[in-house]
Amino acid sequence: MTEPTRRDGEGLASADADAARAEPAPGPRRLPATTDMSAAARDARRERLRADGYAIDHLCGDRPQPAPEALAGSIEGFVGFAQVPLGVAGPVRIRGERVQGDIMVPLATSEGTLVASSQHAFTVINRCGGAAAACTQALTTRAPCFAFADLAQAAAFARWVPTQLESMRTAAAGTSRYGRLQGLRSSVVGNTVYLVLEYVTGDAAGQNMVTLATQAVCELLLAGMPAQPTSWLVESAMSGDKRASSHAFLGARGRNASAEVVIPARTLGRYWRADAEGMVRCWDQATAGAAQMGAIGLQGNVANAIAALFVACGQDVACVSEAVTAITRFERLGNGDLYASVTLPNLIVGTVGGGTYLPTARECLAMLGCTGTGGASRLAEICAVVALAGELSIIGAMASGAFASAHASGGRKGRTASSTDTPTA
Repeated sequence: MTEPTRRDGEGLASADADAARAEPAPGPRRLPATTDMSAAARDARRERLRADGYAIDHLCGDRPQPAPEALAGSIEGFVGFAQVPLGVAGPVRIRGERVQGDIMVPLATSEGTLVASSQHAFTVINRCGGAAAACTQALTTRAPCFAFADLAQAAAFARWVPTQLESMRTAAAGTSRYGRLQGLRSSVVGNTVYLVLEYVTGDAAGQNMVTLATQAVCELLLAGMPAQPTSWLVESAMSGDKRASSHAFLGARGRNASAEVVIPARTLGRYWRADAEGMVRCWDQATAGAAQMGAIGLQGNVANAIAALFVACGQDVACVSEAVTAITRFERLGNGDLYASVTLPNLIVGTVGGGTYLPTARECLAMLGCTGTGGASRLAEICAVVALAGELSIIGAMASGAFASAHASGGRKGRTASSTDTPTA
């Protein structure tokens, strides 16, 4: 991600001042400038967040770390914690199906310019009335396979297995309070049959949940199938787990979430020194480049935003490899405005289970309002808006020619302290 575009030495503050004179303020106050790295700015951010009702004691290091015993099931050979800086950008206005209002967004990263560029894009989104968002599907998959002596046995099994769906659902439900088998698909490859089992998992990401359910389903099938397989696997790698694949575009894996915004031509010019035609041209050239390298999905840097949000919120960071199977769109409207959207069909996110019990993750999820029933779909909508902000930021910087200079000024280390300096409070 990139820092806001600059021209002739102008910074974000002057661009914001120009826009503020011409357009109404977007409502809630922003935190101190993201680029202010002083202790006073840090303390002011903390004070503001606390005054607004956010609990951040663990994030600020004011509470003790979890006891080693509490980490059982999450880590082995425990010695301590890897520390990743965490910043807060926002608020960003979201008009979603499950999110309505102004959201502060915690981002854990060591990449300079990511938080600043997110803040810049959030400001633009706010001035456009907010971003619309929706989470449209939620299914987590496992893909067992069964190898038989010959093709005839495989074909017979493939014809038989759909008739067992109800009993398979019962077996799966017996392993979890929340996981439910929704459907199955099969494919025959010679003497081997691959199944794709689709589950809903409540507010959990559900990776372990669907594995246990699939084990129970397979054991049920083994007891009654027309012919016994010569071998079988509970996961054949066909589910798309922790790898980029086209599977999510054909159905659903995790949560499918989209976000969109329309940016007036005047706002584009003020904040990115670009117009809709230039943004679309830049994106068209980028997609042609992505096609040449065989990319799955067409997106600029979705992984940046999603990884930072995942680390902050206790998500399985390895699932970022799936989340990048995304589609970004830029379209010039007839009046010169820009339509931009991001669709993430492969978001493995949860607000219970996994690393969400860790104190800092709980504080970040609470900051996002992603606790309680429906929290995971709400988190998916927020992920889509944060990813959209990142896409706007990078294409805006590319279209205006400021991509390299923004990284040089905002992302290089050692501008205020040598790399060997010890950080101070």
